[in-house]
Amino acid sequence: MKGIFGTKVGMTQVFEENGRLIPVTLVRVEPNQVVSVKTKEKDGYDAVQLGFNQTDEKNLNKPELGHFKKANTNNYKYLEEVRGMVGYKVGDLLKVEELFQEGQVVDVQARTKGRGFTGAIKRWNFKIGSKGHGAGYPHRFQGSVQAGRGGSQAQRVMKGKKMSGHYGNELVTIQNLSIVGFLPEVSSVMISGAIPGANNSKVRITTSKKNPNTVLTYKLIINKKASKPAGEQAQE
Repeated sequence: MKGIFGTKVGMTQVFEENGRLIPVTLVRVEPNQVVSVKTKEKDGYDAVQLGFNQTDEKNLNKPELGHFKKANTNNYKYLEEVRGMVGYKVGDLLKVEELFQEGQVVDVQARTKGRGFTGAIKRWNFKIGSKGHGAGYPHRFQGSVQAGRGGSQAQRVMKGKKMSGHYGNELVTIQNLSIVGFLPEVSSVMISGAIPGANNSKVRITTSKKNPNTVLTYKLIINKKASKPAGEQAQE
């Protein structure tokens, strides 16, 4: 198992030489630093604690500053663990292009956008009721929530009933996405498909659980002219 953390930049699209369009999500992945190492003998499991997104001392409390000072590392906004990573020591810098290769299948974990308290129509895709006969607002109500009447069917609302409530802000893992390419000049990686969450949100990239050895082949069209400043393009 290998893993690294970054922040979501947004979505774009790239083309292969055969004309196939690939929607990709751009994730900014600056080098992650190993701040702590967990071992099976001492902690009961193998893992590394990674720090990413450097920050100033004024944004950290005393316990956090002491943790970084003890490890003799930079100060980071985020600290996250990746289990199953062995062979690393405190202070090591991990780069995404060294952990993964182009075309490798990965799992991506992120937190969906929070939508607050939401009705059952939007939250569970319930059908809207009839708007005729002066119904007023109840056409957006979900209807009866009871399980039944009498006997073994208790007259109460069962746990897990689909109702209005908090929607979003859930930790979601998207499996079997692939790394389309790296952009080392901007410390970013292109991942096929969509990744949950808002821009600038935290993203975790790990080895695929179901297809750890699968590697796809991409032949992208690289527009070198477009990557130059506008003034240089005009001169050409």
